[in-house]
Amino acid sequence: MSWFGMWWVWIVLGFSLGVLEVLAPGYIFLGFAIGAVATGVLVGVGVLGHALPATLLVFALASLAAWFVTRRLLGPHAGKAKMWDRDINDN
Repeated sequence: MSWFGMWWVWIVLGFSLGVLEVLAPGYIFLGFAIGAVATGVLVGVGVLGHALPATLLVFALASLAAWFVTRRLLGPHAGKAKMWDRDINDN
């Protein structure tokens, strides 16, 4: 059995990407982290076999879906700084 067929490798990859997201915020790695954990769960349950193309396809689709969901929930500008165009003291 190779590394992509072991469920714990995907879970560790997901948590590692989650830590990377905390260190470099901007909601870039969050979708990949959720996709890796979802892939690990599917491999662990036995839904996915040991075929690399199918596993990578599930990882890619789960990551893309997670990215769209987090983008929808958190908004498109969640990682950007807010620019103020007027001062509270201006009348």
